[in-house]
Amino acid sequence: MNWQADGHDVVLAVSGASGASLGVAVLDRLTALRIRVHLVVTDGGKRTLAHEVGPETHGRMLLKAHTWYDNKDIGSAIASGSFPVSGMIVAPCSMKTLAAIATGVSETLVARAADVQLKERRRLVLMTRETPLHLGHLRNMTSVTEMGAVVMPPVPAFYNRPQSIEDVVDHLARRAIDLLGLSLPHQSRAWTGEASSTQPNTAIGSAPKSRA
Repeated sequence: MNWQADGHDVVLAVSGASGASLGVAVLDRLTALRIRVHLVVTDGGKRTLAHEVGPETHGRMLLKAHTWYDNKDIGSAIASGSFPVSGMIVAPCSMKTLAAIATGVSETLVARAADVQLKERRRLVLMTRETPLHLGHLRNMTSVTEMGAVVMPPVPAFYNRPQSIEDVVDHLARRAIDLLGLSLPHQSRAWTGEASSTQPNTAIGSAPKSRA
């Protein structure tokens, strides 16, 4: 790939929700685009990475990131709005992390960095992982949406006919990066309509068929 994302810095947080491979895939895609990734992995995120992906995964992620931070280090660069980044993705985003962001309780670096994105009017994408959802979850999602975040539950797209879990995870990671709105080359495969619906209607006076 000849295109370079010069000047783009993105914060990536990995919380302890199931779906740790989403964070790995987002990191892989961002670094492939030569975006400088500022990585924070929570203690729960480290445990889930080890359980779902492998015990060596967290270490590999640290090597791949441009900079990494301890979640307790609320004095780090990404805790300040004066540090210029282009946005933030939380992949996956646990309900605990969502609640901290929704209420502005910035006791961790992940919550503080997310709060910074909101106050600076930067894009914040939250790949929220939980099901089913109770009213508290839904209210927190409403709150962060009203504050400017993008809530993106990692719901698989089946129109591209994924052949493996890796296909599903990769598509979701690409979609999250698209939602940063950074004028990057489009990452995810876009829906272009069914082949049958794009064919010209040659029958004079015929009405379109109902799909009800």
